[in-house]
Amino acid sequence: MKRSVKVVGLTGGIGSGKSTIARLFAEHGVHWVDADDVAREVVEPGTPALKAIARHFGERILLDSGALDRAELRSLIFQDEQQRQWLEALLHPLIRESILAQLHPGGTHLSDYRLPYTLLVSPLLLETDQHELVDRIVVIDVPVDVQIARAVARDTNTREQIQRIINAQMSREERLKHADYIIDNASATANDENSAKAQVAALHDQLLAEFQRIR
Repeated sequence: MKRSVKVVGLTGGIGSGKSTIARLFAEHGVHWVDADDVAREVVEPGTPALKAIARHFGERILLDSGALDRAELRSLIFQDEQQRQWLEALLHPLIRESILAQLHPGGTHLSDYRLPYTLLVSPLLLETDQHELVDRIVVIDVPVDVQIARAVARDTNTREQIQRIINAQMSREERLKHADYIIDNASATANDENSAKAQVAALHDQLLAEFQRIR
């Protein structure tokens, strides 16, 4: 599919700082779509996907409000490979369709968009067919021990649960093999984003020059 606006995929393991890096790109005016946000949207109360999940796993997968109990779902699918595959087969096509709609520059919300690229932020960019939607891949690189420490501090999951999530994702080494560009986010903290800001600014300039040259 020919696109006048290129799509850059931004990926990294859990706890790598994808949302933080995406917001730094947004400071340069870059439109971005978060696959995690899209994944939440397709299972909102009343959606066909949530009804299918409730039929498959039972009502225990729902909160009293009728919303999806994400912690319970994570606990189920990361202990059972077949259940994880079932869920991915249901959700990935829906997520892909919505991502395409939100990235497309012809949409009303992007009618005045002038930059030569948009950003797709996805933890499973390389594990799913989402990588087919992008023209370049940026990997946020963080050591596994840093991933675990950040994710445990941020989420209510245990170290063991975080490790299962990491094990279900592509390894750090394999992810780096697919990278066109790498952002080192190992040392970033909530109070010090100077290194990340500098790397994003430099990469944004590089992407502008590259895509404007081939437009």
